[in-house]
Amino acid sequence: MTSKASAEQNLRDLALLRRVRDRIDREYAQPLDVEALARGVNISAGHLSRQFRLAYGESPYGYLMTRRIERAMALLRRGDLSVTEVCFAVGCSSLGTFSTRFTELVGVPPSTYRREAAAATEGIPSCVAKQVTRPIRNREAPVTEPQLA
Repeated sequence: MTSKASAEQNLRDLALLRRVRDRIDREYAQPLDVEALARGVNISAGHLSRQFRLAYGESPYGYLMTRRIERAMALLRRGDLSVTEVCFAVGCSSLGTFSTRFTELVGVPPSTYRREAAAATEGIPSCVAKQVTRPIRNREAPVTEPQLA
């Protein structure tokens, strides 16, 4: 394969991955799995997972759960839904899995976040609150230099 053909194939692969990512962004509350996402772009689930991780730094499932947690954070900040209602509204079918993943990404359980976030973001426009409260994955956490005494 020539380098030009290889570059063209790479661009086609990236376009397919963007379609998958866009579908996840649009349909996060629907029951999605890697097999269904792969079928939608006519590639194998394993190939999709490998290529998605190379392009975006996380698996399609990880990306889906991050989108769901981000949406859950917004719903919890509103304060008018219970944690269980939020769990099902964002497409999670297990309250335990939702709570575990939420705690991993946000650092506090959803019930604690709901209680604390409403007060912390009061008076802040929702578009700003979304940016300020976006979950930070462990690999994105800022590296701090050790302090010498």
